[in-house]
Amino acid sequence: MSVAVRFGTDGIRGRAEGEITVDLAYRLGRAVAEVFDRPAFVGHDTRESSPPLAAAVLAGLAAGGAIGVNLGVLPTPGVAVVARERAGVGVVVSASHNPYYDNGLKVLGPGGAKLDLATEAALADALARVAAPVAAWPDSPAVDPTGELLYVEHLRALVPDDLSSLRLVVDCANGAASHVAHELFVATGASVTMLHDRPDGRNINAGCGSTDVRDLVAAVVASGADLGLAFDGDADRLVAVDALGTVRDGDDLMVLFARDMAAREVLRGGVVVTSMSNLGLRRALDATGVQVVETDVGDRHVLAEIEERSWNFGGEQSGHLIFADLAPTGDGLLTGLLLAELVTRRGPLDEQARDAWTRVPQALVNVAREEYEDAAVRRLFDEVRARFAVGPDDWRLVVRPSGTEPVVRVMVEALEAGLVEEFAAALRERFAPPRGGDSPPE
Repeated sequence: MSVAVRFGTDGIRGRAEGEITVDLAYRLGRAVAEVFDRPAFVGHDTRESSPPLAAAVLAGLAAGGAIGVNLGVLPTPGVAVVARERAGVGVVVSASHNPYYDNGLKVLGPGGAKLDLATEAALADALARVAAPVAAWPDSPAVDPTGELLYVEHLRALVPDDLSSLRLVVDCANGAASHVAHELFVATGASVTMLHDRPDGRNINAGCGSTDVRDLVAAVVASGADLGLAFDGDADRLVAVDALGTVRDGDDLMVLFARDMAAREVLRGGVVVTSMSNLGLRRALDATGVQVVETDVGDRHVLAEIEERSWNFGGEQSGHLIFADLAPTGDGLLTGLLLAELVTRRGPLDEQARDAWTRVPQALVNVAREEYEDAAVRRLFDEVRARFAVGPDDWRLVVRPSGTEPVVRVMVEALEAGLVEEFAAALRERFAPPRGGDSPPE
C-alpha cells in the first residue's frame, strides 16, 4: 500500500526527487484516470525536474486508460483554459513561486476549476491505492502546440484593446510565462521590454519575478516605462510596479479594479479577500460602499466564496486575482492585460493608487514550523501592544501555517507603525528565520 499524500492549499508540493518523485507523478496520473472520465491536459513550468514529472503523469494516465495530452511548458491558467475549452481536466507540474529545487503537482477539475474538497479527497484516496510503476514507460506524446495558441487567442479576445500608448516592462520570472508573454503583450501594440524570460531549468524565481521585483523596479525607472508587470513561476499571479518605481501588490490592484468595476456597474456583489489583505483595503472599499468578505488564505477559498455568493471578483495580496466572469482561476497574464487597459483609461497607476487608498503598516514574518510556539508569539505581541495606544479596531494579528512551505506565517498590522516594526523585530529576534526568510505568502 502506498503512503497517503497530503494535498495543501495548492496541490502537492515539496522537494523535487525527494517528496515529489516520478513515482508519485505516475501514481497521480493513474489516480486522475480513475477519478475523472475525460481527457487530461498536462502542462508544466520551466524547472529542470518538471519535464520528467510531466512525462510520468502522462504515463500514469495512459496506464489508467485515460487520454493524456502533453501541453509542454504552459502557465497554470493556460492549462485551465485548455481544459475548459476542450472538456477535460488539467494536471500542472509546478511549484509556483518556490525555488527550482522544489516542485509540485496540481489537478484542475472539469472546466479547469480548482478541485472541491470532496473531489480532492476522492483523488487522494485513489492516489493512496495506486502502486508504483513496475517498469519504465515509453516516451511522452509530442507536445500539442495548439494549446498555447488557444490560450493566447483566448486572452486577446478578452482584452482586445489597443495599448500602443504604453511602455511596458515584463518580468517572466524565468518561468512558464517566458513562452507566451512577449507575443501576447507585443500583440497589443505596446512597447515591451522583457526581463528574465530565458529559463535554464534552475533560474525560475531566482532574484526575479513577483517574489523579487528589484530588477523590474530598476528597469521601469531607468526606461521611463508606464508600468511593470511581474509574474511568478507558473504565471497565475501578478505584482505590478508603477512609473515611480513603487511596488503594487494584489491589495493595490484589488482596490483599483473593484472601484473601477463598481463605477462601471459590472461588479456583482462585493469583493472576496483573504485574512492577509491589508486593513487599509477594507477601509477604502467600505468607504466607497463596496462590500468585503474575508476567507482563509488560498485562491481556492477565494474562488469557492465567489461561487457561493455568485460574485465575480476577489483575490489575494500575493497577486492572485480572480475575474470569475472571464477565467476559471487566477491568471497573472490576464490581470496584467486588464491592468494595462485600466491605466490607458484612468491614468497612471501611481496616481490611481494614491487617490484610492492608504495602506496600513503591515509586516509578514515567517517562522520555521518546528520552532513556532503559538503561546509565546501571542504573549510577545501583547507585551509589545501594551506600549502603544491603539484601539481594538486599529490592529490585526493573523497566524497561519503555510500550505506550500514548512513555515508559519505571522502577519501583524496596525495604524501605529511603531507597533508593527517593534513586534516584527522582536519576532525575528526570538525565532530563527526559516530557509528563504520572509518569503511572500502563497
